[in-house]
Amino acid sequence: MSIFKSHNEQNTGQSVDKHALIFGLISVFLCGIGFSIIMPVVPFLVQPYTSSPGEQAIVVTMLTSVYAVCVFFAAPVLGALSDKYGRRPLLLVCLLGSAVGYLVFGIGGALWVLFAGRIIEGITGGSISTIFAYFADIIPSQQRTKYFGWVSAVVGVGTVIGPTIGGLLAKFGYSVPLYFGAIITLLNVVYGFFFMPESLAKKNRLKEITFVRLNPFSQLANLLSMKNLNRLLVSAFLLWIPNGSLQAVFSQFTMDTFSWKPALIGLMFSIMGLQDIISQGLIMPKLLKKLSDKRIAILGMASEIIGYSFIALSALFSFYPLFIAGMFIFGFGDSIFGPSFNGMLSKSVDSSEQGRIQGGSQSIQALARMIGPIIGGQIYVSLGHAAPAFMGMILIAAAILVLYKRPDVIM
Repeated sequence: MSIFKSHNEQNTGQSVDKHALIFGLISVFLCGIGFSIIMPVVPFLVQPYTSSPGEQAIVVTMLTSVYAVCVFFAAPVLGALSDKYGRRPLLLVCLLGSAVGYLVFGIGGALWVLFAGRIIEGITGGSISTIFAYFADIIPSQQRTKYFGWVSAVVGVGTVIGPTIGGLLAKFGYSVPLYFGAIITLLNVVYGFFFMPESLAKKNRLKEITFVRLNPFSQLANLLSMKNLNRLLVSAFLLWIPNGSLQAVFSQFTMDTFSWKPALIGLMFSIMGLQDIISQGLIMPKLLKKLSDKRIAILGMASEIIGYSFIALSALFSFYPLFIAGMFIFGFGDSIFGPSFNGMLSKSVDSSEQGRIQGGSQSIQALARMIGPIIGGQIYVSLGHAAPAFMGMILIAAAILVLYKRPDVIM
């Protein structure tokens, strides 16, 4: 007998299969470490192939964008395949692709090799959307926001550990964190192969995959045509543009503005993960008792605006305490926006559509993170180090207006 309940039983019952939950959380934790461990060293790997800090910043942001381009085109395909064949095989393939991507990036030797590593990782970059679909399968709809908060907290633990380890390993060579990330991800593949159960029952799987479901542009049009989702997705898109820019220029920003080294950059990245742990463990449970998902999302967006303002001031005055304060405030906002957004998103469709809706969301996020680093890198070089943060303040303010304007957005 399957350890999983049917979709209808999941949504009417209150229990969650603990074995499946543990397997999923461990997978998320290892994904968090594998992804974040490379963040502090990317500019240093690029540096030998560039002739100026400006060129270096452009290449770093382009590496982020090419990854997002690949995710944009691959995510709907991976989402549809997971709806038809199950979450487990797709997740294992995605993780294996990430490991290969890390390895190629670490080997390096030329700029095109670095881009090749990011492309390989990007093509299989649907692991997060598949994981969220996995959790949506096993968690009753009324409990998803709470459990997505747990997921965010576990990712936070991995994000705390990953950059710190990456920064320390960089002392033995800038490629070492990439090799370590590949090993961690491969261990996750092995663990998943032997222990992770399938979450999507065969009777709930998609019967046929159409071309429309594989076309990212058709997926975007279909998602945005859904009246209960369009404003939610548009507001998230406006938020993800500057967030993608911040992620892409973060290391370069701290190098240029404060002359930080990989170990300190890694420690700073860990703030984001630490913020997730604090927020999900202490703050999010209290917010869920008093506020709807939508109001929590708006609170998170407002916090990100304040965080961006501190980051902009730190660039204008070259004063790193303002930057640290800004990252804490931004991290709080980001940590509560994610679970509330995914909670609203997952409640909008049934089990056979979770892969599609999460894959479509991943495509929209990838599109934003494709645009964000390109714009962020250009204005960082041409308008100054504070420009990406000012962009974040403007776009997220617009995102709040979009989400708040209509009362029929999922609450």
